[in-house]
Amino acid sequence: MFDTKNITPSQIAIFNALTIALIGALANLVFFTTWWVPIITFVTLFIIAYYLTYFFIQRFIYRKIKLIYKFISQTKATKREEFYFKSVLPQKSIDEVSEDVEKWAEQRKQEIEVLRQNEAYRKEFLQNLSHEFKTPVFAIQGYVDTLLNGALDNPDVNKKFLENTSRNVDRLVNLIDDLDVISSLESGQQQLHMTDFVIQDLIREVYDSLTIKAADKNAKCVIKKGCEAPILVRADKEKTRQVLINLVDNAIKYGKPNGYIEASVYNTDGKNILVEISDDGIGISEEHLPRIFERFYRTDYGRSRNIGGTGLGLAICKHIVEAHGHSIHVRSKLDIGTTFGFTLIKA
Repeated sequence: MFDTKNITPSQIAIFNALTIALIGALANLVFFTTWWVPIITFVTLFIIAYYLTYFFIQRFIYRKIKLIYKFISQTKATKREEFYFKSVLPQKSIDEVSEDVEKWAEQRKQEIEVLRQNEAYRKEFLQNLSHEFKTPVFAIQGYVDTLLNGALDNPDVNKKFLENTSRNVDRLVNLIDDLDVISSLESGQQQLHMTDFVIQDLIREVYDSLTIKAADKNAKCVIKKGCEAPILVRADKEKTRQVLINLVDNAIKYGKPNGYIEASVYNTDGKNILVEISDDGIGISEEHLPRIFERFYRTDYGRSRNIGGTGLGLAICKHIVEAHGHSIHVRSKLDIGTTFGFTLIKA
């Protein structure tokens, strides 16, 4: 019996040839009494029918299938592929070819879906970028026009307007600097200068540099008990400092007044060190967590803008950590707090 699901061209040709040859032989038995005429007829018809059927399948059907495979690959066939088309492909059943085409179609569908998502992210990114630039530019334009239209001679407002203009210029400069950092990290232009240093010492330095901001909210910056023992890591110290500054700065911004920022350091497996920065702030809702590291993504656009920042800090953190060959993650719950963690290699 033939397996109809995996039947080959050779089996199709044999089946057709046997059918035709048997019909011809039986017809000869009716008209001829000698036994050798039906036998010769059977053999002759079998050979002719077999080669005609096989030739038709090989030259017509599989030639069309070969074109499908060439379309799927979308490249000029190499010598190995030509051998495949001539020798291996004809041995495949129609069902196997169908499965290959279905797999290709599914792959293309997934690729199209990824392209659509990327296009959506690109449009959103350009809209956010335009919005981030327009806000300070329009503010600067408004202050300058007001000053030129007579406010420059008014000592009660001219200094205030110039100070506001200066703040918006600083915001533009910071935005451009952050974009330049991300572009450099993505393109691999920024080289990592790997050194060995004690991660707790770097955390304390970051705490010291943000003392004034922490004091404004009466926030307490500490290293978790049990994590004080010095641990050497091997990484780019200045870029790691940038990651810690962004994370601690966010913890202060979105933390509660009189709250705390706690750093934890764990030796996970003898090879990697886990660094975590936790706060007891407003937290992040679950729906925002998958996109928190995207450029310009804000969980609360109005509040985030009032607090400050370019919206690129977490994206920069992600790129720096990934440039080290590691990953960054976040855990958060509304009104409970947020924990950002990343890994570094142990020195």
